Amino acid sequence: MGIAFRSDEAAEAEFERARRYLIKHDWPSDLRYESLDILRELTYEYGPVVSRYPTWHPFVRNHDPHLPEVWPNERTGFRGLDHTVGFVNAFVTCPYAASGNAELLRNSLREFPQHHVAYISIEPLNAQFYNEKAEPVLVVCHWNEALEASGQIPKSLALPLMIENEMRSWSGSQIAERWDTMQPYLLGEPHGARSSLFVGQDTAIAMKKAYMGMVESGMFGPLRMG
Repeated sequence: MGIAFRSDEAAEAEFERARRYLIKHDWPSDLRYESLDILRELTYEYGPVVSRYPTWHPFVRNHDPHLPEVWPNERTGFRGLDHTVGFVNAFVTCPYAASGNAELLRNSLREFPQHHVAYISIEPLNAQFYNEKAEPVLVVCHWNEALEASGQIPKSLALPLMIENEMRSWSGSQIAERWDTMQPYLLGEPHGARSSLFVGQDTAIAMKKAYMGMVESGMFGPLRMG
């Protein structure tokens, strides 16, 4: 039997990873504490730090259906990203001020294919992250429905987004992937057997049932056995 998924422990481990990446140990102590406070505030506002997005999340859903993406990048519609840390409902990216990438990112948002369940916004972030010459930017996913009390994405949003995203790969699909293979893609990372930082247990179970219904229909082809 596997180790139970403890969301609090997973969230804290991801936070520590982000802290080490964004806040340098050789900065003055007052600056480190100020940046740490801002990082904590971002998790309160936008959810825990994450390492991979589910493929149906608005940040990454704009991809080739046969080449799924789990992190914001040019293939999902974002140009100019540099030194990026993700949260459930936002991400911070820290391009260097002299690079012009912040303006490139702002321009890419003007062309970004928005989805009716959410809209994406961008704003400068008044914080020092990663490097004193960086220009941190906050990109936010604003859902059009309320999140669950836990801050996770509700079933009414996650389930249809997942189904819509998987339907795009129907054309040309030759083999169906097993649920165990698809978990990190559909639940995001970190995740457990029946939940993740993005979705709770009830939502994850419904997603598995819907995905396996598609697999069992034969629409993707025979189930991969290996």
